Amino acid sequence: RKQATEYSTSSSDEEFESKPSLTHKAKRVLRKRRKLEKETKQLIKQEELKRLHKAQAVQRQLEELEERQRALEIFGVKLERELRGEADSGTKDENQMLHEWFELVMEKNKLMRYESELLIIAQELELEDHQSRLEQKLREKMAIDGKSKGTVCSSPQGQTVP
Repeated sequence: RKQATEYSTSSSDEEFESKPSLTHKAKRVLRKRRKLEKETKQLIKQEELKRLHKAQAVQRQLEELEERQRALEIFGVKLERELRGEADSGTKDENQMLHEWFELVMEKNKLMRYESELLIIAQELELEDHQSRLEQKLREKMAIDGKSKGTVCSSPQGQTVP
């Protein structure tokens, strides 16, 4: 009889030893998951900052571009008046003024194309930011779903019930 109680005691000791190892494994998995989540959040922040800096640079370039376009517009109005004879052209002949006017038009067209490119880049950055926010929401929902799946309990018939 004494042997039977020792046997049952030793089997319960084995159960105690296995339970802490399970919790240790669970803690280790939890730490790894948290570390991975933290690294992911840091990467997301870095990408967000990169997009922010790029957006700020694009905004500055657009502002500079606007100033250059205003200056060209003012010069164009002056040149056009000279061509019409409404303003004193000084020593410039008509061919030289026409040449300057066409160069002005070409420069203005170049700036407009550049502005279009900058606006496309800005739109692309907005879309990337939107995508990042959607991915973050998805990760959060998946994490919530994963937690709720982790709390699955067994029914008496052996089926798992969420």
